[in-house]
Amino acid sequence: MDAHTSATAGSKAQPRTVALFVSDLHLSADVPRTSAAFFDFLQNTGTQAKALYLLGDVFEYWAGDDDLDAPFNQKVCTVLRSLADSGVQIFWIAGNRDFLVGQKFAMAARISLLQEPHIVTMAGQKLLLLHGDAQCIDDTDYMKFRARVRDPAWQSVFLARPLADRKALIAGMREGSRAAQKEKSMAIMDVNPTEIKKLFRSHSVELIIHGHTHRPGMHLTEGGTRYVLPDWDCDGDTARGGWIAMDSDGKLSSVSILNSG
Repeated sequence: MDAHTSATAGSKAQPRTVALFVSDLHLSADVPRTSAAFFDFLQNTGTQAKALYLLGDVFEYWAGDDDLDAPFNQKVCTVLRSLADSGVQIFWIAGNRDFLVGQKFAMAARISLLQEPHIVTMAGQKLLLLHGDAQCIDDTDYMKFRARVRDPAWQSVFLARPLADRKALIAGMREGSRAAQKEKSMAIMDVNPTEIKKLFRSHSVELIIHGHTHRPGMHLTEGGTRYVLPDWDCDGDTARGGWIAMDSDGKLSSVSILNSG
């Protein structure tokens, strides 16, 4: 990174923040401390930025926009809308856990849904943004699953099921995914280098930001620089998480959450 800053959750970001980039929060009512840290981030650091980019897996799962009235989901929506009402533009790229977020949620939270990969130019920098799972092509089983659940016809049939049935099916999928991951190497579950090179070349960019892999860092590769966002977990013994900030000079900084307690 050009700079690295450590901060406790809720601390003030540096001024002149053009954009913040966050992913892999995996929010649910089951992780209250992680959720509280994110809400604190939105209400403090978030208000100092012009734009916030949420790059997937904000929720642990999303069964459909008809689950918006659930108390926890409504809380997330309300906090996001409050940030948007303060003048911050919020953009959302779907992850592998919350790709069923639709226009009802987007309108309620005042966020803009983006298709990936998304290219944006800000502060003199041209960036390519994505979640990152589509580039994990070495995980062939996951790619088959992804192709199935991202198919509009499959989604239409799935969303026609009763909400309780959908949640039960998702719980089964999550359990199967956890079991499968224990049998896979980290290399298989990481992004494929050739796919990354293709992105740099085909989109004529030199900067990529993504999440998904839970392996944060900066990678200098052929074609440009790739930044990987961290996942968030403040409910375990050691808090982790963070975001990337871009200032008005186009400088990128990594900000980490430290275990504050």
